[in-house]
Amino acid sequence: MRKNVMDRFIDSIEWIAAFFVGIVALNTFVAVVMRKFFAVTIPDYYNIGQFLLGILIFWGIAATSYRGTHITVDLVWANATPRHQRWIDIFATLVLLFVVTVQTYTLIDKVIDTRNSHIVTMDLGIPVWPFFLVSWIGDVSAVLLIAIRTWRLIFHPEDIHDAKIKTAE
Repeated sequence: MRKNVMDRFIDSIEWIAAFFVGIVALNTFVAVVMRKFFAVTIPDYYNIGQFLLGILIFWGIAATSYRGTHITVDLVWANATPRHQRWIDIFATLVLLFVVTVQTYTLIDKVIDTRNSHIVTMDLGIPVWPFFLVSWIGDVSAVLLIAIRTWRLIFHPEDIHDAKIKTAE
């Protein structure tokens, strides 16, 4: 099956999120090995780990928001008819789109403020704002993917890639 441009865009954002999972794991693994076996601490590894974790969170929001595979507990949705489930999904996705859009708008202020304040890490003096910028780009990606999901829920529900959800009985 050939994927369209939108599906390739969605897949690329999911791969970027997966890449950051690997980077966070690698940072932690290398820091532990260096400390345990060589009694050496990597300068700024803790701060960089925190920033990478922030990046991972925002890109993870992007990846899970489109697929609808995040953890949900919804007794009303599980007992609704398919038609009502679709309307509940549209409403919930519109609320999510609003919240993440506001979050993205406020996060750019943090990026600009951090850049203008010339905040750097303690040991190596690495500027902090690029980490915040990459987090913000992940948040923008979340807004785009949620908008795509909303569009598809309303106009092309057959294109939604929801996982088959089994309800507990």
